[in-house]
Amino acid sequence: MNTMKILGRGLLVLAIGVSAVSVDAATIKIATVVPDGTAWMREMRAAGDAIKTKTDGRVEIKYYPGGVMGDSATVLRKIKIGQLQGGAFTGGEASIITRDAQIYSLPFMFRNEAEIDKVRAKLDPLLKQEFAAQGFSLLGITGGGFAYLMSTRDLKTRDDLKAAKVWVPQGDKIDELAFKAGGVTPIPLPLADVYTGLQTGLVDTAANTPSGAIAFQWHTKLKHMVDLPLTYVVGEFVVDKKAIDALSAADQKTADDEFRAGFARLEKINRSDNAAARDALKQQGISINPVDAADRKSWEAIGSEVFKQLSDSAALSPGMVKALTAALAEVRGGAAQ
Repeated sequence: MNTMKILGRGLLVLAIGVSAVSVDAATIKIATVVPDGTAWMREMRAAGDAIKTKTDGRVEIKYYPGGVMGDSATVLRKIKIGQLQGGAFTGGEASIITRDAQIYSLPFMFRNEAEIDKVRAKLDPLLKQEFAAQGFSLLGITGGGFAYLMSTRDLKTRDDLKAAKVWVPQGDKIDELAFKAGGVTPIPLPLADVYTGLQTGLVDTAANTPSGAIAFQWHTKLKHMVDLPLTYVVGEFVVDKKAIDALSAADQKTADDEFRAGFARLEKINRSDNAAARDALKQQGISINPVDAADRKSWEAIGSEVFKQLSDSAALSPGMVKALTAALAEVRGGAAQ
């Protein structure tokens, strides 16, 4: 009898323990349009695995890649109702949350990645504050590289582009403004719909990084690339602040540390992948067309005009515009533009 009582108490303690683990465990569900098997998803999964291990299973990250949860607007709606806890977005997509999310994607703003690195050291903390004010934790930002115009048609000049059916990310007012300033009427679509748009002829021109064009299979439809960096692409990983605040301080730190490390690895991979992807595009028969000095100057003038318009409007916050201008001036030792 005593043995049975002891066994019964042991089972009760075990049951309570299992119940406590299950109550304390948190599953954070993350959606993105990024296809599975890409470097982005490999590093995200690696960070998630490390978090689960280091928190003894208290925190588990579950991913829904490839757009299975819908476009960015749909994902944000699902976050609001608690069906998801977070998402990985481009700067343009994340501008639904805060207008300054696309500050790094201003056309012709940055000359090279060294400038990007120095400016981000100043602006990334400000972006974190802005997302937090909107109820989101910005757990990671990674540079995807410079985006280039790619098309089914041979684009050699700006006049060629005016006849093209150019895609811009849905909700990306900066890209839309830039193309309109260049005399182009762009076609807004969710990122996940671009491949179908290229298939059907709804669009025939789109901007992406070399590695992004391959990851989304756009390179199978495109034939030409304009050799002039258009914008800088960033990926921003945000989670509902309530889901993060529900974790213990130690588990929050683990999540923050692992995602920061994962995004740092991804940054290096992206730069290497873009260089390799550029060669791969050539091997696929995609022609990379140089831009002459006159057209380059013309496009850069449009970039300056777009920045002025944005600075004078409410499209970007005055504080972020000021911070960007100051950071670029510091990097260049003079005027930012």
